[in-house]
Amino acid sequence: MAKEKAGYFGEFGGRYAPEILTEALEELESVYTKLKKSKKFQKEFAYYLKNYVGRPSPLTYAERLTETWGGARIWLKREDLNHTGAHKINNAIGQALIARSMGKKRIIAETGAGQHGLATATVGAMFGFDTTIYMGQVDVLRQNLNAKKIQMLGSKISPVTSGEATLKEATSEAMRDWALNVKTTHYIVGSAIGPHPFPTIVRDLQSIIGEEARKQFKKSEQKLPDAVVACVGGGSNAIGMFHAFMEDKHVALYGAEAGGLGPNPGQHSATITFGKPGFLHGTKTLIIQDNAGQIVPAHSVSAGLDYPGVGPEHAHLAQTGRVQYRMVTDEEALTSFLEVSRIEGIIVALETAHAFSVAKQLAKELGKKKDLMICLSGRGDKDVVEVLRVLGEGKNEQNH
Repeated sequence: MAKEKAGYFGEFGGRYAPEILTEALEELESVYTKLKKSKKFQKEFAYYLKNYVGRPSPLTYAERLTETWGGARIWLKREDLNHTGAHKINNAIGQALIARSMGKKRIIAETGAGQHGLATATVGAMFGFDTTIYMGQVDVLRQNLNAKKIQMLGSKISPVTSGEATLKEATSEAMRDWALNVKTTHYIVGSAIGPHPFPTIVRDLQSIIGEEARKQFKKSEQKLPDAVVACVGGGSNAIGMFHAFMEDKHVALYGAEAGGLGPNPGQHSATITFGKPGFLHGTKTLIIQDNAGQIVPAHSVSAGLDYPGVGPEHAHLAQTGRVQYRMVTDEEALTSFLEVSRIEGIIVALETAHAFSVAKQLAKELGKKKDLMICLSGRGDKDVVEVLRVLGEGKNEQNH
């Protein structure tokens, strides 16, 4: 793989932010470049990952899923067992340490499913930051448990009511706040999106997932897996999982994106399948847009995948063919959500359920004696009420 240059991944990436943020982004890049080489920073980050997050997260052989699906052996990288219940805490701690080293007193974040908001609120409490979380009003309602947890941790939650009132609008509001308060505030971007250096920072901080998984699997099986699957919204858990395997050409990489209700505009969040190059939130990437270049509203049953763009590195990996991306409909994700709960005794996040749906297809395609690893990016307690509501509505519609 060609090494990225100045924040670009092939034609994607870069820094297309308002002038008011140029200085802050340059400062962030300069500070991060130094910290990345700092043994003190690496030691401190490793300390919190081990003693606060609970890393390394286990790699679990899913015996019952393997047996039921009747194909490849299934392995689960258990990010759901991290403190706060998802992969988001890895990045939040790393960026909180960066913010502290820059002397910032306040942190802000955007959130969709609430897991990044929860992780940011958690590190805000732990490090003593004044913390504000931007969350679309629609997501506050469908991810109410996480919204309540964020407030319990002492963070301010700011519901966003403009537009679709979901993740895109929450991100836009967080960027506006940052532009106005850049001297005192660090914006902890939660996914591998945004202007350079954010996609690189988030990938580097999340790459612990793939590094651990690769070592754990090799130690257990004396080889590497045949395929690796992760869900992709903005794409932080996926890029964190894929990064360690990027040079292992014989390891196939698959991303699962939200096919929603179908292929029509406004029904899905399948950015790589249907997106075209454009500019969103300070970066050049693939975006779901109409012929006039206007962003089309995204939809997914999963709040964390409900975004009309994707991280620029994913756009590049799709273009080069190193990663294959497949769509999963709401219905397929809900089926996987219930199936994994009942067969493996793990209630996975709705986002992660998309990865399990792709894995089920792949298990049959690969066949027996092959090994398939899934990034179990988060647990699904946040989704239980919403799943029951959606399934209840589905039953009601069938009855009419």
